[in-house]
Amino acid sequence: MKKLVEPFILRRVKTDPSIIQDLPDKVEQKLYCNLTQEQASLYEAIVKEVEQEIDETTGMKRKGMILATLLKLKQVCNHPRQFLQDESEFTPERSHKLERLTELIEEIKSEGESVLIFTQFTELGSALEKYIKQTLHYNTYYIHGGTSRDKRERMIAEFQEPESEPSVFILSLKAGGVGITLTRANHVFHFDRWWNPAVEDQATDRAFRIGQKKNVFVHKFVAIGTLEEKIDQMIEDKKKLAGAIVGSDESWLTELDNEAFKKLIKLNRNAVLD
Repeated sequence: MKKLVEPFILRRVKTDPSIIQDLPDKVEQKLYCNLTQEQASLYEAIVKEVEQEIDETTGMKRKGMILATLLKLKQVCNHPRQFLQDESEFTPERSHKLERLTELIEEIKSEGESVLIFTQFTELGSALEKYIKQTLHYNTYYIHGGTSRDKRERMIAEFQEPESEPSVFILSLKAGGVGITLTRANHVFHFDRWWNPAVEDQATDRAFRIGQKKNVFVHKFVAIGTLEEKIDQMIEDKKKLAGAIVGSDESWLTELDNEAFKKLIKLNRNAVLD
C-alpha cells in the first residue's frame, strides 16, 4: 500500500521567540521573471524532444531522462549561455533574471549594503562573479566545491570585516549551505531553485543568524510560464498542507506520470517577452 503520510520531524526554529529574541526580521519575496524569446525557443525545443521520447522510456532510464530535462530547463531559465555552453555574451538582454538581478544589485550597492547569491551551478557562479565585478563594479567573492579551505576562510574573513567595502558573495548551494557565517550581508538571492525549502532556508541562514543586526531580505527568482512557476506552486501547496513535505532534491518529480510531467514542463507562451 502506498504511504499516505510522510514522517515528520518536529524542530524548533530561530523564529521561535523562546529560542532567540534579538534576531531582526526576515522578509521573503518571489521575483517573477519572463523568458526572452531566445530562452523560450530553447525551452520549447527541449520540451518537444522529451515529449517524443518519454512515452517509449521506462524504469531508471525514464527517471534519468526526467532529471536531465529538469536540469536543462533550469539552465535555460537562468541564461541561454549557461545551457548552450558556448562562451557567448552573458548579458541581461538575454535573460530577464539577470536583468532583474542587475537592477536590484545596483539599488543595494547605492545603499552600501552587501549581498549573498546562491546557485547550484558552478558555471553560472563563475559567470555571475565576472559580470558583477567587471560590469557592475562591485567587490565580489565566489565559493564553490573546488575552493580550497584556506582561500575560503580568507574570503569569509574579508567579507565579514566591518570596515571592508560592501560586497557580493556568490556561493554554490552545496559549498555554501552550512557552516558559514556571512552576517555582513542582509540581502540573499536564490538565482535558481533547489526546490527544497529546508535546503534554501539553510542557505539563507548564512546571513539570518545570531550576529545579524539588520532585517534580512530574501529574493527567490521564478521564471513565470515555466516549470519553475509550477513547481514553486506545488511546493507552496505542500507547505500549506503539512509545513514542508518535500524530498531532499527534485527526484520526487520523477514519480509524476508522463502526462503530468508533460503538463509540468509545457511553456505558457503568454509569459514570454516580445
